[in-house]
Amino acid sequence: MVEPRLLEDVIGEVRSLFHLLRAAAGELHGLGQSSAGLRGVLESLGNQGPLTVPHLARSRAVSRQHIQVLVNELTRRGLVHLTENPAHKRSKLIALTDEGSLTRRRMRRLEKRLLTRLPVSTSGREMQTTLAVLQEIRRALEDPAWRDSIRRPPRGAGTPKGGKGS
Repeated sequence: MVEPRLLEDVIGEVRSLFHLLRAAAGELHGLGQSSAGLRGVLESLGNQGPLTVPHLARSRAVSRQHIQVLVNELTRRGLVHLTENPAHKRSKLIALTDEGSLTRRRMRRLEKRLLTRLPVSTSGREMQTTLAVLQEIRRALEDPAWRDSIRRPPRGAGTPKGGKGS
């Protein structure tokens, strides 16, 4: 079992990286305030094909309302369009337009060019280990048993500020 403090440090580092990458995406792609979210939706649709708003929200662990705002913006920009969903009458599928696919490919090329210039001296083997560790943490966080434990904190864990019992 991993030392809790070390796991906290790794998760803190991932959070910091997320925020730095989000800011970099905003500067790099010029998509405005929601550039990381917009880019993420384009990436999900490019990787998985047409998806519904609820599916996108579940896969990104955000609200449907948040995804709907992003989809509305991407639709306004002509990067996605809504199509009929044979599996559900009311929940449309969101799909990339040709312009959306082109935009996604351009974004990926630009990011790849910039990432090759990132001054990181870590070896390939160390990167593989890092990737494996992060994947293990992600799988653990996705585990339904662990997610259920969030709703039932361990005895003596106390209640966070603003929660019941404050």
